Amino acid sequence: MKIKGHKIVVCGAGGFIGGHLVKNLVASGASSVRAIDIKPLEEWYQVFPDVENLSLDLKNKENCDQAVEWADGVFQLAADMGGMGFIENNRALCMLSVLINTHMLMASKELGVQRFLYASSACVYNGDKQISPDVVPLKEEDAYPALPEDGYGWEKLFSERMCRHFEEDFGLQCRVPRFHNVYGPHGTWDGGREKAPAAICRKVLEAKIYGNHEIEIWGDGHQTRSFMYIDDCIHGVKAIFESDIHEPINLGSSELVTINQLVDIVEEIAGVKLNRTYNLNAPRGVNGRNSDNTKIKQYLGWEPSTRLRDGMAKTYEWIESQMLVEAGRWAA
Repeated sequence: MKIKGHKIVVCGAGGFIGGHLVKNLVASGASSVRAIDIKPLEEWYQVFPDVENLSLDLKNKENCDQAVEWADGVFQLAADMGGMGFIENNRALCMLSVLINTHMLMASKELGVQRFLYASSACVYNGDKQISPDVVPLKEEDAYPALPEDGYGWEKLFSERMCRHFEEDFGLQCRVPRFHNVYGPHGTWDGGREKAPAAICRKVLEAKIYGNHEIEIWGDGHQTRSFMYIDDCIHGVKAIFESDIHEPINLGSSELVTINQLVDIVEEIAGVKLNRTYNLNAPRGVNGRNSDNTKIKQYLGWEPSTRLRDGMAKTYEWIESQMLVEAGRWAA
């Protein structure tokens, strides 16, 4: 199924990835786009006037019916989530997102949706395969035997299985990308739900602005990750939606860095050098995680390729602009 000429619904459209996706779908020629999020419209990261914008709680089945009526395709990105600090301290809230996915799948089946994309996460992967910072890139089959991130990861893995069985039993075409650490402008950068790239940009900017040349790093700084820039994410999620890939598939960069190296990059962008302290009691997640992109290259002949340094420069610039706006409000 192609996006162009079809009626598309984006759930979680008021969030970081959802906002970028809505903008791109309009530009890609979708005949109409309905954008849905639980947040009031004034709290959405991006709002576009040429789409139908609705504030709905998709944990309720009736709202899911309203969301998908007339839809040809659904991008289900809605979830209660955040960075490691949030998901390690809000496991029950993360698990409750299963209500969104259950009711959206049911509504999509009942109302004749042609294709349903569910945004999963690398948090589904077995924790025993992520003990060392020198991690072997995770293949899709490494999700089993199951030992995902407690709370958030279990919900994601269960919802993947629901997608599989809704396709097998009811014929609802499902696509399931597993996102690996997406970052970029127009996302959360403070308040507790932000992820490492945005948090480090904010901390470096705070140190630079206020002249306190220190930064606290969660963990020992040796934990490793790959980070995917938002433009790559949007390209990949659209390509997977339109593809014949019927199994969960990695969508992430394979450029592995330590958290210390990520701080190095942001310091270089900012033109500062900070004294580092390490909070070993803070949430830190697994010791190492990277995306094996063998399958996505086989299926699509493509993989995320934006250099981390390039994407972080754009992210830093945007967060700096937001902090200056906030500072102006306080001054006023």
